Order: sequence, then C-alpha cells, then structure tokens
Amino acid sequence: MFGNGYGGILGILILVADIYAIVRIAQSGAEPMWKAIWIVIVILLPVLGLILWFFFGPK
Repeated sequence: MFGNGYGGILGILILVADIYAIVRIAQSGAEPMWKAIWIVIVILLPVLGLILWFFFGPK
C-alpha cells in the first residue's frame, strides 16, 4: 500500500494509539453514550486518514 516502508510502522503506531485511547475512554467516568461516540471517533479518524493518504498521498 505504501511504497516507502513507513506505512507498516505508521499502521502499527496508529493501532497502538487507538487501543490506548479506547482503553482510556472506557475507564473514564463519562456517560456511556459519550464513551461510545468518542470510541467511534477514535476509530474512524485514523482509518479515514489512511484511506485519504492511500488515494491522495505521495505516489
């Protein structure tokens, strides 16, 4: 997917950051609805960024 080899490292870092963020959100004292909304945002934004980078990033 990424030609320069950094895509795999970036993907692993995003995965680790996502897991950390989801755990922190789940442990927070927020209401369940807000927890769900933040978890969806935390998952969708990096995925959207990677999709945009794939289509419009450096070739």
